[in-house]
Amino acid sequence: GEAGTGKTSLVRAALASIKDTPSRYVLVNNPTLGRQEFYEFLAREYGLSVSASMSKARFLAELQENVESRARAGGLTGLIVDEAQSMPHDLLEEIRLLGNIETTTTKLLNIVLCGQPELADRLNDTTLRQLKQRIALRCELAPLSLAETASYISGRLRIAGGVPAEIFTRDAVVAVYQGSTGIPRTINVICDNALIGGFAAQLKPVPGSVVEDVCRDFDLSPHAAAAAAEVVGPGVDPQPS
Repeated sequence: GEAGTGKTSLVRAALASIKDTPSRYVLVNNPTLGRQEFYEFLAREYGLSVSASMSKARFLAELQENVESRARAGGLTGLIVDEAQSMPHDLLEEIRLLGNIETTTTKLLNIVLCGQPELADRLNDTTLRQLKQRIALRCELAPLSLAETASYISGRLRIAGGVPAEIFTRDAVVAVYQGSTGIPRTINVICDNALIGGFAAQLKPVPGSVVEDVCRDFDLSPHAAAAAAEVVGPGVDPQPS
């Protein structure tokens, strides 16, 4: 998914949901580690010995025993790499080899690669074809539509104790969508600054003109109005409800 679509938030929510289970997943959120640093990090996070962090052979032996023991207890073992599009080629190859930890019938180490669209380009490299062939499931987080953007804004405002219809006008919601192109992180930035601008100008609800000023300040080029109208379609009201 594109930057700001919520990949890291989704991963952390998934990890929180298995916190009290026999499963153990390690999250690598800095993919630019050196090879030795990578194995030191994994050894520590999987609870392996100090010697495993200094010897790849020892690391592999202990990790095999670790994941087999967890599998017998009914748990899963996994490795999640965030921002995987930035991972060096040699580490992607190391990850492929880690995927070979298995029994005759079961893969013991589940591997998840999260990244921006450039990750797909990396995996299309012929030198990584063996890694690409091992991908069993591929998902994409797409930007929000106009209706989803309105629902997202509405939900965030309700959680904060506000009444959406009293805070942003319909035009303001459309302007947020146009400026953000449906990227949640950018939606947050625009809305936060629009609320500040509306407060300073003593405007309630915040009109579209304030949102447009924010978009200009952040150099966010909005879609053409015709494109927004096409997304909305007949009978669709983007106003949060």
